[in-house]
Amino acid sequence: MSHDISDRRHAVAEEQAFLDLALARHAAVLAQLEAEIAAAPADDVGRARSASLRRRHAELRHAGEALVFGRLDAADGKVRHIGRIGLHRADPGLTGTPHDASSTPSEDNEPLVLDWRAPASRPFYTATPLHPQGQARRRHVRVDGPTVTGVDDEPLDHSHDGRSSRAAALVGEGALLSALGQRRTGRMTTAIATLQREQDDIVRADADGPLIVQGGPGTGKTVVALHRVAYLLFTHRRMADQAVLVLGPSARFLDYITQVLPALGETAVVSTTCDDLVPGVRVQREESRVLAEIKGRSSWQAAIESLVAEHRPTATDLTAHWDGEEFVVPAAQVTHSLAAVAARPYHDARRVFSEQFRQILTDAVVERREAMLTEVEEGYEDILEKFDRSSAAPGGPAGGASGVEVDGALTEDDVEELRERIAGSAAVDAVLTAWWPDLDPAPMLRRLLSSPQALRRHAPHLTDDEIALIAAEPEGWSPGDVPLLDALADALGEPTPPPAPGEFIADRARAQRGWVYGHVVVDEAQELSEMQWRMVLRRCPSRSVTAVGDIDQAEASHRHTSWAQAVRSTFGDRWRAAELTICYRTPREVMDLTGPVLEKAGSRNSPPRAVRSSGVTPWEETMTEDEIPARTAQLVAGMRERWAGGTVGVVTTAARAGALTAALPGVPVLTATGAKGLEWDATLVVDPAGITAGPRGWNGLYVALTRCTQELGQVHVTPESSRTGGIVSE
Repeated sequence: MSHDISDRRHAVAEEQAFLDLALARHAAVLAQLEAEIAAAPADDVGRARSASLRRRHAELRHAGEALVFGRLDAADGKVRHIGRIGLHRADPGLTGTPHDASSTPSEDNEPLVLDWRAPASRPFYTATPLHPQGQARRRHVRVDGPTVTGVDDEPLDHSHDGRSSRAAALVGEGALLSALGQRRTGRMTTAIATLQREQDDIVRADADGPLIVQGGPGTGKTVVALHRVAYLLFTHRRMADQAVLVLGPSARFLDYITQVLPALGETAVVSTTCDDLVPGVRVQREESRVLAEIKGRSSWQAAIESLVAEHRPTATDLTAHWDGEEFVVPAAQVTHSLAAVAARPYHDARRVFSEQFRQILTDAVVERREAMLTEVEEGYEDILEKFDRSSAAPGGPAGGASGVEVDGALTEDDVEELRERIAGSAAVDAVLTAWWPDLDPAPMLRRLLSSPQALRRHAPHLTDDEIALIAAEPEGWSPGDVPLLDALADALGEPTPPPAPGEFIADRARAQRGWVYGHVVVDEAQELSEMQWRMVLRRCPSRSVTAVGDIDQAEASHRHTSWAQAVRSTFGDRWRAAELTICYRTPREVMDLTGPVLEKAGSRNSPPRAVRSSGVTPWEETMTEDEIPARTAQLVAGMRERWAGGTVGVVTTAARAGALTAALPGVPVLTATGAKGLEWDATLVVDPAGITAGPRGWNGLYVALTRCTQELGQVHVTPESSRTGGIVSE
């Protein structure tokens, strides 16, 4: 035993010495970057370089916590330390991109710390005793700030040692279970030190098309999605140039994950929700599930296109005045130009047509002027014939002149000047704008949704009852309106190209509705409607999309019960599926309760396999309506005391949430929908029967039961009172 303790102390001291070295190098690089930023010249080149250096500085600064978390000892004796971001031993390349210390290191420039995303780091996540991949040992290094607090060594150079199949399936089991047992803080942290093989396979999967990841509660869907963002930005520089979009289910969820990507060294990321995806548009009210389902149908795309087509101008003679003369572009010529831009968005088509019209007008003005000049010159030559040719100057009657003075043709400079004047003419612009006006998508959509006649004309898929429901809605945008507004704005296009403010790529992307991202990640993707999926596709036409979710946790108003149904209207059959099968977060004691719940929810999937036990048996208590506020407060106080330093959350019905929030100050009280993606040490589910009484209620209860990492309690309400207080109305 003393020998083991001595070995462990030696290992901790060894890793502490290395961490000290890495932190010193990290500080030196930050100082060097700060000096270069300060010395950058004030010209355009200097400003661009300064922006690049500041991005690198931010990435390195965020990655300073837990800079080193692992080590690989190869069978040939080579030792590599793994960290959040790559660090070189020497100066070359240090102030470049964070990817300088990536990929396969050369012997001349072996990184001090190898980036966890580099190919050489992958055995840290995938090597096993059965398949060591040339490695003799994997070491997990636990740190607290600048201090190494422990190490976990895992030999890899021997055959299977008789461990259980469960343990053999885990990489770094000790470090993983230690991390899972820690108190929850209310913010997600990185898991780069404990990613498991099935998770790492998804993180590093190709990004050449849609990847749909099915994963039950606690399987690490969000962890995988965010680490995949970091990996793709590291591996594909073009994605960093375009930014990555992360769509989450709620603002609370985004706040929960806000630290993860900066801690992984990535800043080229825009995180938002579908409700906030269109710049300048804010959801002002909720809508019923019935209306949400109606507005989520993909058939609205055709309705939007029909509406825009109705507003496009029809061919007619177009008259413009120039220098006091009238010029008419005939309808036949207008028809030809309109056909050439028919496939373009409304405002983009108008811009191109305007350029063509101005060119046609320029040609007409030139033709008329040259005809007039030719007539004048012919008359001038007739006059000259009356004079004695001997009196004419050498070179002909024009005395060596050129251009219109000789042959009635305008010079190139004359034509170019005319073209510029017509291009900038407000009068010509007024003619075009009157015939082909600017359109604002917001009032245009409001008119459509409030008019039964317009809805019947453009949305024949709607029934009379559905039209009446839509037309009777109050003012203000609802969540279902945002995808329709986005579709309309896309079909119209921008009247003028938007500016691109902001120093960081994410700032520019966030400000522009039409920004094209290098990749899109969708969390809780099972909740998206067909029209929301179309919003995703507009922002990533390459279809480089990763969607993670659990179809069994779907609570949205749409009727999808499989991933094929959910994404068919957007991706057809051109998507790949992956699955996370191991539950790391939710203990076995809780997962054992979920089988009957899934069955009643109509699930076709098996619940994920839990790999850990909390040792806490789920408990239940029944009480009357009157007892709920005070008794619930007592139960939550006990849970908070048992899990001091951690978190406790309450999940209940929408009807009870307000009263319980007032009774439990400082405790998150959420519906099952609001709790999606979140986790607490202990969860109290109040009125499970009320949750199941709502639409897709068994799916909601499945969500509610699986939010904890340690303890689950349920409060049942006596049937008499739950009929009035616990049922969520539609």
